[in-house]
Amino acid sequence: MEIEIAAEAKDKRLNQAVAITVVVLSVFMGLAQVKDGNIVQGMQQAQADAVDRWGEYQATKTKLHIDETALAQLNLLSAAATPAAAVERARLTGEIAKYDKEIPALRTQAEGFQAQYDALNVHDDQFDASDALISIAISISAVAALAESAGTLYAAWLFGAGGIVMGLAGFLGWALHSPLAQFLS
Repeated sequence: MEIEIAAEAKDKRLNQAVAITVVVLSVFMGLAQVKDGNIVQGMQQAQADAVDRWGEYQATKTKLHIDETALAQLNLLSAAATPAAAVERARLTGEIAKYDKEIPALRTQAEGFQAQYDALNVHDDQFDASDALISIAISISAVAALAESAGTLYAAWLFGAGGIVMGLAGFLGWALHSPLAQFLS
């Protein structure tokens, strides 16, 4: 009778440990998913801004090329200095100067948005690794309960700890790169 009670108490402690493990990991995983969703939205905005800026950069370069070509043609075709040619020459020269000033700024902005996207992507990868490791931990915890194995629960805790560390890296902006994320990307 005492052996059954001791075994039952042991199973109860193991099941309680599994239950607490699953709750803690699930709550952390839920919070991390909210943050990850916000990061993904930021990534989408940065990518859209980068695409817009690169499009504006290309359009400005095209306008610059068109105006340079028009100015060259005007210079070749109008040997006489007519007032209309002089006005057009001045307009084209002004436009060319404006585009020459805009192009480097547009390029810098586009590269800045791309860098922002890349920085956010690192944290997105951290949350993805956290999600994967915690999912594995929860699955192993279920097996630990079914197999009534403390060793299996310890393995779940190991994966869970890895998932929490990666999630904290995402929350706190740590420069921690997951080999798992690098492998899967």
